[in-house]
Amino acid sequence: MSLSRRGLLAAGGAVGALAATATGAAPASAAAPGHRPGPGRGRVRTGFDRLAADGYRLLRGQRVGVVTNPTGVTADVRHIVDVMHPDSRVNLTAVFGPEHGFRGTAQAGGSEGRYDDPATGLPVYDTYLKSGQPLADIFTASGVDTVLFDIQDAGARFYTYIWTLYDCMEAAALAGKRLVVLDRPNPVTGRAALGPVLDPAFATFVGRREIAQAHGMTVAELALFFNAEFLHENPVRLDVVRMSGWRRSDFFDDTGLPWVPPSPNMPTPGTALVYSGTCLFEGTNLSEGRGTTRPFELLGAEGIDRRWAAAANALELPGVAFREAYFAPVFSKFAGKTVGGVQVHVQDREVFDPVRTGIALLVTARETWSGFAWRPDRWIDKLTGSTRVRTMIDAGADTDAVAGAWQEDLAAFRAKRRRYLRYGG
Repeated sequence: MSLSRRGLLAAGGAVGALAATATGAAPASAAAPGHRPGPGRGRVRTGFDRLAADGYRLLRGQRVGVVTNPTGVTADVRHIVDVMHPDSRVNLTAVFGPEHGFRGTAQAGGSEGRYDDPATGLPVYDTYLKSGQPLADIFTASGVDTVLFDIQDAGARFYTYIWTLYDCMEAAALAGKRLVVLDRPNPVTGRAALGPVLDPAFATFVGRREIAQAHGMTVAELALFFNAEFLHENPVRLDVVRMSGWRRSDFFDDTGLPWVPPSPNMPTPGTALVYSGTCLFEGTNLSEGRGTTRPFELLGAEGIDRRWAAAANALELPGVAFREAYFAPVFSKFAGKTVGGVQVHVQDREVFDPVRTGIALLVTARETWSGFAWRPDRWIDKLTGSTRVRTMIDAGADTDAVAGAWQEDLAAFRAKRRRYLRYGG
């Protein structure tokens, strides 16, 4: 990509091993000092691991700030800020914290505010819900030349870190800063995009622009897509540092990398597997499992009984089964109350479609429980990206009809997305 090349030139001739970021060749350099092999097969090396192995040449002569959270770790689970801060080869001067905060102490809808990190003394700036010129002003005030982005995504349009990336790209361009994305795996594979595409009239922080509900891309691929498709009038000077060893068919446990929960209610890669479908229950009066040990896998409400699981199982959806379940959330909806519902059991993740499954569960919940209702603020429309899913289900449409209604938009997105995919397999 020409934008990536322009950023490389701006870095003062950092061509060597990382000049291959546009083509994806892995550097021949040895592992970064102090790094040990990660758990499992250790086949995948993240963008940060490749950057460090190359001696941070891409950042030479730059004052660097990093947008990250607890997921920004090496294969031996050291945080990248703690690795870079004492290293004389990189001039790390600031940290920018997203939703939940840099060290991850805040719950959903919260952040850590402005403070100095006790471990490193670095200033930590709060970016949550900041965009445009206000975020550009933060980058300017921090004094950085280059903004790094290194956060683990969950693969869903409404997982807000990809919109933190989008906002940072837009703000970095306004502030005249360069932005470097350090890539990490899409934990649910990058094989296919699924679900409805956002109508821009419904743009919010859970969906800024027109991408599919399950986008099937890595954060670096999304950055290239955003810059060319949405920010082309004022693109950021962009570099992406690709992973090595990652294949589009890889689930997270194929990578050998450690899983760090990217937010408090995303405890395992299995949560991410269902999240792009069952998060739709945030838009209803049912619990989406927050406040349990199985968020987004447990769904329910007071008054629901075995009929919901039976109706969902009768659809014979591929790769998934539903167990009648009872649980008592300790916070969020129905806190302290015992509710009935289902537990989602993915039995064959190769054929499981999370978005279609989420729609099927909405349809059958409405059919089998008279108390079913959408949230009064129409949050479901923000999550699905239009009024279509809600109005079709209210009109009695079945799962096939609802899913069929987004296929034309999805096909157009898939065709556009193809230009920005940087990994095979």
